[in-house]
Amino acid sequence: MPKKRYKVIACEILFREVCLCAALSRQIVDLQFMPKGLHDIGEQKMAARLQSEIDRTDPARYDAILLVYGLCNHGVRGLGAPIPLVIPRAHDCITLLLGSRDAYRTYFDARPGTYFKSPGWIERDAKGDGENPSIATQLGIDRTYAEYVAQYGEENAAYLVEQLGDWLRNYRRLAYIDTGTGDPDGDRLATAEQAREKSWDFEALKGDLALIRQLFDGDWDEQDFLVVPPHKHIVPSFDACVVTWSDGTV
Repeated sequence: MPKKRYKVIACEILFREVCLCAALSRQIVDLQFMPKGLHDIGEQKMAARLQSEIDRTDPARYDAILLVYGLCNHGVRGLGAPIPLVIPRAHDCITLLLGSRDAYRTYFDARPGTYFKSPGWIERDAKGDGENPSIATQLGIDRTYAEYVAQYGEENAAYLVEQLGDWLRNYRRLAYIDTGTGDPDGDRLATAEQAREKSWDFEALKGDLALIRQLFDGDWDEQDFLVVPPHKHIVPSFDACVVTWSDGTV
């Protein structure tokens, strides 16, 4: 059976995992990585950046366009293509790293208040440019108390940490997702140290790349993937399916 050729558009946070799954895929996949932190700049700007990349894709060359994204704060709303567009039914990339919505839901229900780290989130997490700071920067996740002291002095650092406590009150745990890529031992130790600095709990989790593997192999079970017909558009479904498609403009 002839191989299919897919154009993959992915967040660079998932660079290592996507490259690994592409190397193992039964199909031909061409990779395009988008800048980290697009979901931090707002729904409309994120969708515009992704649609621009979709529009640059030659529809005659590919059988489908694959999005390695979740709903991501509605940042994929309105995306469409002249060929099938496929996206996992996921709210964000944590589902892609844990392997299923059920795995994510089970963990979150048992341990609410968890902030997740992965190889990509450690290596590529954006600090932002002042105009568009990343979520990690806004929450202070990417900085230690010692770094605040070094920049602002001890008295100011204490005040800043106290104020950030209001932002961070919903988080009490750091979890490192080991996807079998990068430097898991070093990343795990670094994440555990961040948890200690913040007096949070720490846990290391085994990741599962099954969803990305299935996406690249063309194994698009309706329960886990949305296949958007040509010239239709992705919209949130506001139910357990996460996303659906629409005939009209959005």
